[in-house]
Amino acid sequence: MGKPKFISLVYPLLLLALILLFINSCHADKKKVHIVYMGEVPRGDISIASMHHSMLKNVLGSNAIAKESLVYSYGNGFNGFAAKLTDEEAARFSEMEGVVSVIPNHKLKPHTTRSWDFMGFSHSKVGQAQQADVVIGVIDTGIWPESASFNDTGFSSPPAKWKGTCQGENFTCNNKLIGGRFYNSDGTYDPTDFKSPRDSIGHGTHTSSTAAGVETPASYFGLADGTARGGVPNSRIAMYKVCWVLGCSVADILKAFDDAIADGVDIISVSLGFDEPLEYFEDPIAIGSFHAMRNGILTSNSAGNSGPYAFSVSNYAPWSLTVAASTIDRKFIAKAVTGNGQIFNGLSVNNFVLNGSQYPLIWGGDAVNISVGSNADISRNCVPNSINTDKVAGKIVLCESFWGALSVHEAGGAGTIITDPDNPDLAFNFGFPVTSVTPSDIEEIKDYIKATENPIATILYGETPKDVMAPYVISFSSRGPNPITPDILKPDLTAPGVDIIAAWSPVAPPSFDEQDTRSVKFNIISGTSMSCPHASGAAAYVKAANPNWSPAAIKSALMTTAYPLDGKKNNDLEFSYGSGHINPAKAIDPGLVYDTSEDDYINFLCKQGYNTTMVRLVTGNSSTICRSSEPGRAWDLNYPSFSVAVEDGQPINAIFTRTVTNVGSSKATYEASWYSPSISISVSVEPQALAFSYIGEKKSYTVKVSGPAISQQPIISGAILWSDGNHLVRSPLVLYNVLPGSIVPTFSSTKKYPKFQGVTKYRKNTAFDRRN
Repeated sequence: MGKPKFISLVYPLLLLALILLFINSCHADKKKVHIVYMGEVPRGDISIASMHHSMLKNVLGSNAIAKESLVYSYGNGFNGFAAKLTDEEAARFSEMEGVVSVIPNHKLKPHTTRSWDFMGFSHSKVGQAQQADVVIGVIDTGIWPESASFNDTGFSSPPAKWKGTCQGENFTCNNKLIGGRFYNSDGTYDPTDFKSPRDSIGHGTHTSSTAAGVETPASYFGLADGTARGGVPNSRIAMYKVCWVLGCSVADILKAFDDAIADGVDIISVSLGFDEPLEYFEDPIAIGSFHAMRNGILTSNSAGNSGPYAFSVSNYAPWSLTVAASTIDRKFIAKAVTGNGQIFNGLSVNNFVLNGSQYPLIWGGDAVNISVGSNADISRNCVPNSINTDKVAGKIVLCESFWGALSVHEAGGAGTIITDPDNPDLAFNFGFPVTSVTPSDIEEIKDYIKATENPIATILYGETPKDVMAPYVISFSSRGPNPITPDILKPDLTAPGVDIIAAWSPVAPPSFDEQDTRSVKFNIISGTSMSCPHASGAAAYVKAANPNWSPAAIKSALMTTAYPLDGKKNNDLEFSYGSGHINPAKAIDPGLVYDTSEDDYINFLCKQGYNTTMVRLVTGNSSTICRSSEPGRAWDLNYPSFSVAVEDGQPINAIFTRTVTNVGSSKATYEASWYSPSISISVSVEPQALAFSYIGEKKSYTVKVSGPAISQQPIISGAILWSDGNHLVRSPLVLYNVLPGSIVPTFSSTKKYPKFQGVTKYRKNTAFDRRN
């Protein structure tokens, strides 16, 4: 009897295994868009498109299939193509000579204005004509061209260098918004998507106006009433729409970089990113920003919204600017008032007026939806469908999680009091009256409900008190250290990214509530997506004042003039804010800059484990040589900060070489000063004085850091400073422990077909999460 029973158990398992094998086989044979990245554009009279077609024909077998498969041919800023391939075909391309990497076309998610005044940047010192020559290319969800933030009154024609275009039906550019392109490699659209650069999501309109919107009156239903403007209101904007309701495709992002480089932008602003760390030439944003750098364009990136966890920072390539998010001196609160007269200050951008009317108050745990199998432990959190709609209709509901903001509205509640321990310092906007209080406040309100026969409450109209603690880095902002190269400190700096008011698409909901049918011209949202365009605008400001500066010089100016934040308010120190808070007014005259050349970056890549063959493909230079095949430290990269990562149990012994370029007074002598991360750690700078006799002169110096063996040491920080009496050039110096074997990456010189583990995931489907 045992044998038949055994067979009866095994047979279904075997059948299931065969079905899964069949499904996997079909999945592997399905053609999906992949990006074949081949480095720099070849020199000479070569047809890039023909080269790509020939490669496809060789693998796919016919001209017709090759033509049908090709999605994009990249040949302006770099070499490569996007094509529909099976996994097996993609693997064949990855083994081809001349191919750097093959990248699956995964989806990314996108990671507003008192903020400029808060930074002490009320009035520009750079003239309108200088700003007008600068073009910011924004890679995002599109733009609403009719917004008052993009009015071109008083603007002249676009600069002569501009080679861009304006695509799409019912979309018109002007002398402010001078370019608009859109990309959709999948060919799939949501019913709300516009098949043009027009924005149906709101995110791209918001980031564009934050960077370079013109001055215009703005408010959010009366809240934050005042004037909104970008950092460089006289500069031009070009939109490269790569994000749709379903996400942002890698192939489209790379095509946007390729076009932006050819169009003639000066700064690229990208508020997108992966959640998982990728090596540099499997990361589309690192690839695009590298080739932008080679063409004199600085890319400004959001650091990500995965904080406050260590190693969560994204966009960590040293040739791009990585921006964290911090607060400004304005908070949004909404008070909850219970029937016993208690007042609870909650966080919320609440524009709804209940006129002080009291509503019945119920705890979610007393509104169990028995029919779906819910219980009080579930319904107290107001998880969708867990609460009884008959019991909550017309009442204010107390919910012990964030999700009540959605489910109570759907259930017909009059409002909700929630708590959000994951984001205790962040206000959201909602589609009906909501306020978020502390967990201890929740318990007090719950006690009132239990002790009262007919509990009542109301939620008051929002207020905007001054936040005297600002600035500090917000909890959601992604933290360092750098997950790929610990010797490079990331993020680079922080900028305002919390409760930012800026232009919005009137067809996009102002909150993440699907039932929110309101239309607004300006919206208040938060994220490193909001801090990134602040840095992009500041970079454009520096570019306008110093049009011949390299991307590295502009980045250096922003970093070395940033003001340090209070470590008591930011436990993660430089892992949260990098060099400090951005200070645009100071950045146009930094005194000295750390100008990093392409050769410096090549040397860096060689020490990261990339071999001569790889870097020759990336640069298009056959004379490039990696002098050593052994990976090494990145301490000689001419970076404006210093990072000492020490393996557990090892002594401290770091030597940095740096070269600074004089961009201040023609004759000046800078003297060094420093402070050590710890009294047990020795820091020395040689020479201790640098004398310059003309603008553009370069001088080098060495920093040595030494100390005893350390283990399990969290980040501690010091700084290296140079001053001539008029300028202060400050660079952070951080020291911390890492696990043995994690200092130097071991990127294999043998090409492999990369398998992505996923893209950015967010704890909540919220306005700042969904759009970075």
